[in-house]
Amino acid sequence: MNAPLRRGAVIRHHNHLCVVEDLREHHSGQQRTTIHVKLKDLNTGHHVERSLEELQPIQEVDCARRSLQYSYARGSERVFMDTETFDEHVLDDERLHGFAPFLAEGQEVRAMFVDGALTSVETPEHVSLHVASTAVPERSVGGAGNVFKDAELENGLRIKVPLFIKTGDLIRVDVRDRTYAGKEKEAHA
Repeated sequence: MNAPLRRGAVIRHHNHLCVVEDLREHHSGQQRTTIHVKLKDLNTGHHVERSLEELQPIQEVDCARRSLQYSYARGSERVFMDTETFDEHVLDDERLHGFAPFLAEGQEVRAMFVDGALTSVETPEHVSLHVASTAVPERSVGGAGNVFKDAELENGLRIKVPLFIKTGDLIRVDVRDRTYAGKEKEAHA
């Protein structure tokens, strides 16, 4: 395809559907500029970086993005409803790349469809969750005297949180490594 490559475009690379996450130009002395493309495989979730020349010829794939609402779990599958057509779409946990525990009933997600089939959902880097319970504090190993304690979140996930976090607090959790990422301010009605 002769169209310029852009972030968010879906391409086929070695028979894998990949989304373009980033494009960077690399200048080295008097050599010509090289464009590095960061791709995410929509099936496996793996990231790969290639030069634009390695991707040639580029085969861009038509895709559509729509809002879906998470409905319920069915075994190792998650069922989503199209908010406009009310059609149900299913993704297995593997295609959610570890995001399944962060889904809550009624939650809106942006979904990507290729050839009319649901291929993936766009997952945020951070999710806000309430702390369901906390444990007795303990000293962190190898830290600089930081005090942490175990906490169970509303979705059942267990993470380490700072001592000042208490049951009922709303916190941000980094979805990628499932760690504490800060305390949220709750909106009071």
